[in-house]
Amino acid sequence: MRKKYKTKFPVARIKKIMQMDEDVGKVAQATPILISKALELFMQSLIDEACIETRAKNAKRLTAAHLKKTILEKDQFDFLRDIVENVADPQGDSGNGGQKGGSGGGGGAAAAADFAGAMAAARKGAPVKLADRIKGKAVVKEEDEDDDYDNE
Repeated sequence: MRKKYKTKFPVARIKKIMQMDEDVGKVAQATPILISKALELFMQSLIDEACIETRAKNAKRLTAAHLKKTILEKDQFDFLRDIVENVADPQGDSGNGGQKGGSGGGGGAAAAADFAGAMAAARKGAPVKLADRIKGKAVVKEEDEDDDYDNE
């Protein structure tokens, strides 16, 4: 009888993503489970650090600007810096960066849109990211033909 593992991310989808790479042959049963757990721990670490930043700003919502500041300040997230460089700084939002709870008028939405734009820009010329596949989104780049994975 197989042991059922509780994972936050779908193991079957992770396995499919791994097998999309031509260089990957067979995938051991435990590998996608370990990848899922590693992804879960990484996301928890990033969110925990971003929550500390959010509380320090007396904000009620975690925004893309909080994530950006966390990524720029913590050495463990250095590899994400090029992804968030295009996200707007919170000081650039009409001078009310220190207000509690945000304006509700879309300042957080604008920052989130900037973050999404930065993520999309970072994906240009690269294969579909794991997070997009896990969410079930098949990100198709318009300029791509059949050579999606020849960039590396």
